[in-house]
Amino acid sequence: MNSKTAFQDSDRAVSPVIGVILMVAITVILAAVIGTFVLGLGDSLGNSQPTAQLNVDNTNFTSGSVTIAHGGGDPLEGNDLQVTADGNVTSEQFDAGQFTVGETQQITDNTNITEGARLRIIHEPSDSIIFDRTL
Repeated sequence: MNSKTAFQDSDRAVSPVIGVILMVAITVILAAVIGTFVLGLGDSLGNSQPTAQLNVDNTNFTSGSVTIAHGGGDPLEGNDLQVTADGNVTSEQFDAGQFTVGETQQITDNTNITEGARLRIIHEPSDSIIFDRTL
């Protein structure tokens, strides 16, 4: 048996198989790179939601007032916040300026702030709810 001719027959399928494996690998790597770029780009668009720990310090249903305390997290810009009670925008909103850790803000609305009302504070630039509590 000739050793040269014995191995020549088995080498014919190696090149197409390696080519297919390389094409699949390139496709997978290209998809991963494009996916990472697209998902990473989506995170940087728009305004990000602030992180803050807000609590209800005091509620007076007879006067329709609630006191919100900033317990920790990012400082909030008062003009960026909208207060709603049961889906209705309250007549009084946060004061202009920063609402920082340790500060309190009293919101009064005789019509909407009642016992059992759902109070929400919405960060308008990011359109996200940062506080949601039933009184």
